[in-house]
Order: sequence, then structure tokens, then C-alpha cells
Amino acid sequence: MEQIPNAPPQARVYQKLAPVALAGMLLVLVGCAAVGPDYTPPETNLPDGWQTELRAGLRDEPLDPESLAQWWQTLDDPTLTHLIDKAVTGSPNVRAAAARLREARARRGVRGADRFPTIDAGASVTTTRSSESTGGGSDSELYSAGFDASWELDIFGGTRRSIEAVDADVAASLEDLHDVLVSLTAEVALNYIEVRSFQYRLDIARANRDAQEETYRLVQHRWDAGLAAQLEVEQSRYNLESTRSEIPSLNTGHEQALNRLAVLLGQQPGTLNQALAERHPIPVTPIELAVGVPAQTLRRRPDVRRAEWELAAQTARIGVATAELYPKFRLLGTIGLESISSSNLLTAGNLAYSFGPSVSWRIFDAGRIRQQIDVETALQEQALIQYEAAVLTALEDVENALVAYADEQNRRRSLVQAAEAANRAVELAQNRYRSGLSDFQNVLDAQRSLLSFQNQQALSDATVTSNLIRLYKALGGGWTPIPESSTDAPTTP
Repeated sequence: MEQIPNAPPQARVYQKLAPVALAGMLLVLVGCAAVGPDYTPPETNLPDGWQTELRAGLRDEPLDPESLAQWWQTLDDPTLTHLIDKAVTGSPNVRAAAARLREARARRGVRGADRFPTIDAGASVTTTRSSESTGGGSDSELYSAGFDASWELDIFGGTRRSIEAVDADVAASLEDLHDVLVSLTAEVALNYIEVRSFQYRLDIARANRDAQEETYRLVQHRWDAGLAAQLEVEQSRYNLESTRSEIPSLNTGHEQALNRLAVLLGQQPGTLNQALAERHPIPVTPIELAVGVPAQTLRRRPDVRRAEWELAAQTARIGVATAELYPKFRLLGTIGLESISSSNLLTAGNLAYSFGPSVSWRIFDAGRIRQQIDVETALQEQALIQYEAAVLTALEDVENALVAYADEQNRRRSLVQAAEAANRAVELAQNRYRSGLSDFQNVLDAQRSLLSFQNQQALSDATVTSNLIRLYKALGGGWTPIPESSTDAPTTP
């Protein structure tokens, strides 16, 4: 550009800045498109409905997000609700997942700062003494103060791609937190059901022990009266002791379940013993349950959502690596004051500045950049495979939970009838034995069968509810979507 004669210094500065500003504007206009592939959601072929026949109150109606988010409310057990509320706030796993989310958000902030210029301020005082043979041995001082600025123009989108990657990382961390909540609420409920199951089975064992003690005393009296053989006494005794031997192991299981439950809540083992000492029945499952369709479940499952975010992040990293193939444009500038005396440092004549664009381009690196692109591409392929595996795992979890929930209810109905029949058989066998119409072996067989069927029924009661809990977990229940404004998280891919 032609110099303006006799122009003031400010005009000459503006004149020099004009081409730089124009070049910067042109570069920004050129840099609208980022290199590397854009993320597109993977195509997934899903069935229209579940392969398992829906029975036992299961319906293919749409999922209710609100009820699924707090599925434990359907069991109508205030104690369980209280425990889950405490676990959500006190669990170490939840706190760790929340810390990972904060870390991811902070990393996004660090990466986002790359979009803006950096400005450094500095000041220095330099004292120099020259050699006597070359400079007369004189001393000199230089005072300087000013600002340095630099800005890398994101022409080819490397910075934008890196921000896309960390945005996806933040969303993946958020889904990781949701996944922890899904697992935690299910584990708390399963352990709570296990506690109630052990309590129920302990009551059954103690009731059978008491009944068998009465039978033992009866046989002992009959033997004292010469109406029973000693064999019957010994049979009655080993039957009683066998039942007694089950109580300590059941009590051990009960204590261990309480300890596991306390740790899930972030508390020391033993802290829940008093709170859960009062016996309560195993929660009853709801009569009907909507399970939706596979597509709804995949949109709900945090592990599938996290896998897709990880795929999106890895796709963006291919662009970050690709941008290294292209030149890097920077705007550099320095403005400050320089003087050999501190007294006149702030005068206008001591103004010094430098500015201008710079370009750097790696010409040769023995294929390092292209190999890095291949690395990121292979990692993207792995992320896609992991996403596909997460989809298959989600479908498998639901299918298995559907059939287990329905079939266990059928099994439970048969066990209830078997336990009722065994109870009547005990009464009949004892009456016939007292009347001398049957031997004692029938009483022993009936009592052992009653204890076995009652135990199996108690376990089946717990299994039915546990299978419902696993079904809710497979459907992705246990977390509430947080508004984007509250989490500052990107939009779901």
C-alpha cells in the first residue's frame, strides 16, 4: 500500500494494520468448514417389539419417563424409598462420578479458551556492562514494559474439532453419572429385598424349629410311656437339629446383606442393623407394567447413550489430527515502552511495537501426522464396535429380564400351592401318628417338605421382586434427565 506522505504516526500505524486486518478477515471467511468427518449417528436395525412374549402383566405400551425415573415408588415401601434417597446423596460411586463430570467440564473450559487470543503483560529492567576492550567498560540499563498478544486462527477447524470432542466427553461423563445411578438404585433395592428375604426365611426356620420341638417332646413322652420306639425319638431329634442348623447360616447371610446395604449408602457396616430390625414383608410387585419397545429403551439406557457420545468424541478427534496436515496461521503483536532511563519511560517517544501475521507448515515429519490420523480412525472404529456391543447388551438384558420376571411368577404360584399342601400334610401326618394310624416317618417327611417348600416360596417371593428390579434396571430406570441449562451439557447425539 502506498505510504501517505507527511502522515502522522497514528495514521502510519493504521495504514500498516489495514492489510493485516484484511488478511485476518479473509482467513476467517475461509475457515468456515472444519476438516475431518462430521459425526453422524450410527444406523441400528431394531425390532419393532420384544422377542419375548409379554405375560404376567407386562404390556408393550410406551414407557413413562417420570415413573421409570423413580421406579421404586411402584413397590410402595417407604423404607426402601428412604434408603435409595440416602444412597443417591451418600454413595461413594455417585460422588466419584460427579467429580469425573466436574473434571470433564473443566477440561472443556480449558479447551474452549483456545478460541481466543492470549495476552501477556510484562516489565523488565536489564543492566548491561560492556567489555573494557570492546565497549569501554561502560554500564547501561534498559527499562521496558508492555503487552504481547498472539492468536492462532482456526482456519481448518482443529480447535473446533477439539472442542467438539471435549463437549462429547462432558456428555459421556454425564451419562456415566446416570449409569451409576441406574446401577446404584437397583443394587440398593436388590440388597434390601435380600435383607427382607433373610428375615422372612429366619421366621420360617424358627417357626418350623418351634413346631419340631413340640413334635420332639411329644415323641419323647410317647417313648417314656412305651408307645414309641427310640428310633422315632432319634429321628425327631435329628430333624429338629437339622432345622436349628440352618438358623445360624441364615443369620450370617442377613448380617452380610445389611452390611452390603450400609456400604452402598456410604455408611459403615452395621449402621442399618437397628433401623431395619423390625420385620417387614417383601414388597409386592405391581399388577401391570409398561415396557415400551426396543427403540425407547436404547434412548433411555445411559450406557448406550454414553457409548454414542464416546463415538462422537472420537470422530471429532480425527478432525483434530487431520488439521495438523494444514498450515497454521497466527496473528502476533507487541506494544510497549522502552527506555534507558526510568524517569522518562512513560513518554510517547519511547513507544515500541511490532505486529504481523505468521504462517507455519510442517513440510516433513516422516508420515507421523498421517499415522496419527490412522490411529484416531482405528479408535473411532473401536468406539463404533463398543456402541454396537452396548446396543446388543441392552437388548439382551431386557429380553432376559422379561422372561425371568414372567416365569418366576408362574413358579411362585406353584410353590404357594405346594407349601399350602405341605402344611396340610404335616397336620394330617401328626394327627394320624397320634392316633396310631401312621408311623413317624410320614411326620418327618411332611415336616421336611414343609420347611423346603416354605423356603423356596420365600426365595421365589424375593426373586419375583428382584426380577422386577432387574427389569427396571434393564429399561434404564433410576435417573432423571437434568435440564441442559442446569448441567451445561451438549445436546444428545
